[in-house]
This record gives sequence, C-alpha cells and structure tokens, in this order.
Amino acid sequence: MKILKILFIIIFSGLIFAQSKDGFQIVRLKYNGGGDWYNDPSSEVNLLNFIQQNTNIKVDAEYKIVDLASDEIFSYPFLFMTGHGNVVFTNDEVYRLKTYLENGGFLYIDDDYGLDKAVRREMKKVFPQNDFVELPFSYGLYHSFFNFENGVPKTHEHDGKPAQGFGIFINNRLAVYYTYESNPSDGWADATVHNDPPAKREEALKFGTNIVVWALSQ
Repeated sequence: MKILKILFIIIFSGLIFAQSKDGFQIVRLKYNGGGDWYNDPSSEVNLLNFIQQNTNIKVDAEYKIVDLASDEIFSYPFLFMTGHGNVVFTNDEVYRLKTYLENGGFLYIDDDYGLDKAVRREMKKVFPQNDFVELPFSYGLYHSFFNFENGVPKTHEHDGKPAQGFGIFINNRLAVYYTYESNPSDGWADATVHNDPPAKREEALKFGTNIVVWALSQ
C-alpha cells in the first residue's frame, strides 16, 4: 500500500486549494440543468470516514456543496459530480471549470443513471479538443491503494453493460475521471439507502479510496 502524506494546503501548478483545517474534503458540485446533483448526501461522508480508517489521510467528513457558478471551486482540490438527469454549463461555468482543471483541480463524475449524454455534451464544451478515453485495467488508479484487476467494479446493474472508467487528461495528468454503468458512489451511501450487500458496499468504498489516493498523489 502506498503511504501518503497529505498537506492540508495542497498546491497544484500555481493554484492554492485551501482545505479545511480538519483535513481533506470531497466537495459535491452543484450544477444547473435539472439533474439531482444533491442525491445520496451520505455518500461522501461515508467514503471519507472509510478513507480515514484505512489510510493515513486526515479527512473532514462533512457533506460540503460548492456551486459551479462560484469561484469557491478553487478552494478545493477534489470535486464530485453525480445525478440522474440533465446538466447544463453556462459559458462562465465552462470557463471556470476549464481554469480549475487546467490548474491542477480534479473532477470525479459518477453516472447515477441517465447522466451520460449530458455529461459528455457539457464536458465537450469545456474541452472541445479532448475526448473521454477509456482507461485500461493496468492504469495506476486501479492499483493505487487497493487492487482492482478488472478496473471499475460493477456496483449497480443499470443497463447491464460492463462497468467502464473514462478520463480526460491534461498534460498526461488525469484531470477528469468518469465512471459509467458502475455507480460506485451509490455503494458509499448509507446501507439502508440502496440495500446493497456489505461486500458490495465495501468494494465500492475501497474503489472510492483508490480514486482519492490517485487524485492526491498526482
């Protein structure tokens, strides 16, 4: 297992991402368009608690929201986006997100079912020249802390297609990670929300840990 020493102020390519004095946070991205960006608020809290129990990363296990329309996004190194429906980025939000990502920020998107078309359309506004590329099973994220030999775990069935993980890279750095037909963030939620078996929830939490470890180690 990789041992990480995470500073509470993390400096990426000239931008300073000020973290809570109590530790690392995963911040939920609020977006427009009608999608339920707010669903399963227990997800990040449970994942952060799992990370603290299993790594030496100190966390602030709080449900934190940041609006894409706000410059507050620049205060956090890790944004999390999910939902079921539509997503619409304004021109200002496109510029803000592009600036955030080009200066070291990380965005994790989890399709909670029905988000795929909108996510691909809107991210194309952010990076017209960059396509999502599928990550091979050998990619470092899948082995950064726990070992996932077959890549993204299949947490929920959705359309029954294989789980996939896609990325957008900036200068060889994974800046956007997108999971499709997988939905690990549902596995982070409280056990009573989706009634997933304990082993399935643990698998999802381990996978979420890998995402955070990889993002912070890049």
